[in-house]
Amino acid sequence: MNKGELIDQIADKAGCTKKDADAILTAFLDTILETVAEGEKVTLVGFGTFEVRDRSAREGRNPSTGATIQIPATKVPAFSAGKLFKEKVAPPAVEEKPSASKGKGK
Repeated sequence: MNKGELIDQIADKAGCTKKDADAILTAFLDTILETVAEGEKVTLVGFGTFEVRDRSAREGRNPSTGATIQIPATKVPAFSAGKLFKEKVAPPAVEEKPSASKGKGK
């Protein structure tokens, strides 16, 4: 699904115009981008958390020459899916309870 299709879905579900849905989605995304860029977390209970994570410096290799290079430390954006999101994507397996054996009474 691309942004245009997402806007169509939002407009249908919210009962608003596509223009309004586009403005709301754009404001939502801008707010998340600005907040995470400032180093703060954005937590949407049930959906997930957007945050900044530190990636430490490490040693890597140039794939064309095989030479060792230093990769500097950096900050990267990250998303962790919430419990409801995870369950919607991959519902937990239902365990079968062992049935009680019949006819074992005294």
